[in-house]
Amino acid sequence: MSEQQGLSLHDAAREAGVSFSKDWTPQSKEIKANNMNFHYLEWGDENNPVILMLHGFAQQAHSWDFVALAFADRYRVIALDQRGHGDSDWAKDGDYTPETQQVDIRAVVDKLGLNNFILMGLSMGGRNSFTYAANNPDKVNALIIVDAGPENVRAGTQNIRNFVEQEDELDSIDAFVDRVIKYNPRRDPIQIRGSIVNNLKQLPNGKWTWKYDKILRSAGRMGKPQDPEMTKRLWSYVESLQCPTLVVRGDRSDIIATDTADEMHKKIPNGNLAIVPNAGHLVMGDNPSGFEKAVSEFINSI
Repeated sequence: MSEQQGLSLHDAAREAGVSFSKDWTPQSKEIKANNMNFHYLEWGDENNPVILMLHGFAQQAHSWDFVALAFADRYRVIALDQRGHGDSDWAKDGDYTPETQQVDIRAVVDKLGLNNFILMGLSMGGRNSFTYAANNPDKVNALIIVDAGPENVRAGTQNIRNFVEQEDELDSIDAFVDRVIKYNPRRDPIQIRGSIVNNLKQLPNGKWTWKYDKILRSAGRMGKPQDPEMTKRLWSYVESLQCPTLVVRGDRSDIIATDTADEMHKKIPNGNLAIVPNAGHLVMGDNPSGFEKAVSEFINSI
């Protein structure tokens, strides 16, 4: 495709059917926690209740932009770049284990002084979210798990692995746009171009590359069978959740099976399930208005 201008955030959100009353612009902030610098985006009035958003693997805080716009009128929205992603520090020792990410989240929450907040996470961020909520029930008022669970569909995980292990230095932003469209044809090319710039950086040689730690996309890092003990532990976290919880699945997701989402919401005492139509794994990107509707209905009910 030829070089073309991506839509502005607000125009793209309107075109996607997202409801918002003000053209909010996020504040870009940093905080030191767990001996690392973490970047985050903050939307809305700091005196409002908080929604903390955790992105998925290979993404960053801007992946929540449409969602943040929709809720910034009523909430102080904080979208965190997790370690090794976006503009947060990369782990010098290459430590991206779930356990270390939990230490990060606790440290960031404590440093920001957050209490009784809504926690929302997609994929990797979804697992981090329900693990945190299970182990810190006094902190989380409500939980939204987006296309994440204790078990993933192996074929879908392989698709992500194939995507991230491709050549990661390309000549133009549009070359990355073309790659994303091939991976996920549900997305609009102009909207992709408007958002993908937040997940790319230009190298001294003029080429472009992803804005997350190269070690995370190294061959062989993904795709290993999950340890059965890990699966068991993750299910125990799901079953111990105490706060009202919404399990969200894209109806075309290749990562979370229908049966897994079903079982999750049944095992959570205050569990609810929303299936968002015309959406794959990246639910809030594939069908922003459908995702907003599902989340709004849940939040308004608690």
